[in-house]
Amino acid sequence: MTLIEIQQAFTKLVAALILYAHEKGYGFTFGEALRPPELAKLYAKQGKGIRNSLHCIGLAIDLNLFKNNQYLDSTEAHRPLGEYWESLARPGLTTVWGGRFKKPDGNHYSIEYQGRK
Repeated sequence: MTLIEIQQAFTKLVAALILYAHEKGYGFTFGEALRPPELAKLYAKQGKGIRNSLHCIGLAIDLNLFKNNQYLDSTEAHRPLGEYWESLARPGLTTVWGGRFKKPDGNHYSIEYQGRK
């Protein structure tokens, strides 16, 4: 698959995640979706991300989670949605939930690309 095909597939999967969350009584607002490379470099220096972030190429999104209009910022609150996200994987598209990172990042949803998560 080309990068544009993977980006389009990612967008469809994010839509499925948002609809699933809505069915389960959750709501999302968008956090960071497209990160400029300069910002990724700065975050990496600060230890808050990696220089080669998938956000820079449209294959990662951070979603703000709500239930009953209450903001849920813990990784555990994202777990049911993260597990659903992981279930959307298919051949050629590995879905990655940030809640499984060494330093958990529960609101991060991405597609593995060239070894990056």
